Amino acid sequence: MYFGDDTPVGLDDAGAVPLTPDQLETAAGVSLPDDPMLLWQIVDTAMAVLGDTPLASGSVRQVADMAEISERVRRRHDGLSAGLYAECNDRSVDRATGYLTMISYLAYGHRLGLGQARARTALANRLAHRTALTGETLDPVMPAAAVAVADGLISARHVEVISAVLAKIPECLGPQVIADAEERLVQAAKDLNPKDLARVGAHLLAYLNPDGDYTDPEDRQRQRDLTVYGQDDDLMSEIDGHLTPSARAKLDLILTTWAAPGVNNPADPDSPHPAGDEPDADALAAARERDTRAPGQRRHDAFEAALDFVIAHGGLGKPGTISTDLVITVSDADLARHAGIAQSATGTLIPVSDLIELASRNQARPYLAVFRDHTSQPLYLGRGRRSASKAQRLMLFARDRGCTAPACDMPFARTEAHHSPRWENDGRTDIDALGAACGGHNRAEGPLPGHWTTDILHTGRDAGRMVWRPTGARRPWNLNPLHHPQRLAEQIADRVHGPPHPPGTPATHDAVRRNDSRSIIEKELEPRLGLTRLWADPENPADHAA
Repeated sequence: MYFGDDTPVGLDDAGAVPLTPDQLETAAGVSLPDDPMLLWQIVDTAMAVLGDTPLASGSVRQVADMAEISERVRRRHDGLSAGLYAECNDRSVDRATGYLTMISYLAYGHRLGLGQARARTALANRLAHRTALTGETLDPVMPAAAVAVADGLISARHVEVISAVLAKIPECLGPQVIADAEERLVQAAKDLNPKDLARVGAHLLAYLNPDGDYTDPEDRQRQRDLTVYGQDDDLMSEIDGHLTPSARAKLDLILTTWAAPGVNNPADPDSPHPAGDEPDADALAAARERDTRAPGQRRHDAFEAALDFVIAHGGLGKPGTISTDLVITVSDADLARHAGIAQSATGTLIPVSDLIELASRNQARPYLAVFRDHTSQPLYLGRGRRSASKAQRLMLFARDRGCTAPACDMPFARTEAHHSPRWENDGRTDIDALGAACGGHNRAEGPLPGHWTTDILHTGRDAGRMVWRPTGARRPWNLNPLHHPQRLAEQIADRVHGPPHPPGTPATHDAVRRNDSRSIIEKELEPRLGLTRLWADPENPADHAA
């Protein structure tokens, strides 16, 4: 390889060879300590100094050597991070710092995000030494890959590719075949990039199982998966996965009828929906003529129609609970102007324009929770009792939208009603003393180190929301912003345009009478869309007439 002059410069140059501790001491007079904390601090300081050191004085050969060393350091660090993750997990560092899992500790404590936190966890599970229940230290799941990463020869991405190939080797071939395959793939990874390594893995799988003779039901069950990715900027979601033969047969059976031309067409009000009786032949033929959808769009509409059918026909279990009903929360102002974003109890974002159409045609009769745009306080309050009523749960969703604990992204459908103060400490089951908390955080409040303390804000724009901080700490209360991302945009807009409602001026759509606490918008939508009312006013007979 040549770098712009007549001096040949190649990879694996002698200047890029790693130095032993003794060689480093001889060359630079640096003696490395045995204390791991001091070693990490030396690495941190060295990288900071390196960032301030100009590289222009080095020769082309030296710059090439530095680039190679840099990549080796990056790969070594993947292995070091895996070992440090295992140590943190064994010592419950996540719990000690106020998090329920190592993934949340990495995702929010170290701000990696869930995707990167899961990737780090998967890498650690493959490369780190493990501790048995008896205290015995076990080898890594992928020992050959662990050694190569520690030497800086292969990257985390190489390990992902190797792991994916090993997962497809039939278990009936035995562990020795899998171990040999790992060693061969690791050796290949030292000379190939991850994409080319994947091609080698495909050839290896073809060699090990050329006719598919070794594939059995257990292998197919092991490979089944279905992933629904997060919503993109257009609020669309991508789906990916592998279906077992039986699941594919069932899906094909449904799509044959429900994704046929003319059927389940949301753009055609006269389109047949074959969930009951056989559709009229003439009506179906006419619907086919009007149907301009692509095959992929028909499959999507059939899938959504199947979801409507399951929800409407009690397929989620006993009706009347939050987990079996379609519950949507939206601000009064956004609903009035048919703009903005609503949110479901499972965390899905829905444009308000789609919400109106969804509410008008969905067989499940969704609940609509409307709350004041200028505060977190809801328009409706439930009555207190031993356990939170459905009305209170619905209002918790409208206000909290998910777990209120710091950095917890658990959607509301997977939360419980949390008392503040706790029920055993004379807590009240009233809406102004409750907050949504996932199961782990609901049990995390207590008096001991590593526990949490909660309270309810009583003033300000976030009045009514639950706040947390570690037990015994004197730092400010922590308000979870993850389920209210629109607040940041609102704060920026307030700085630019001023607050939406000057002090002392009532909100345009905040017209609430004492004998009828429903908003104007909800009263307009209820008779037109058939929405289920959340809370009836016992003093208002009109609330019981519908």
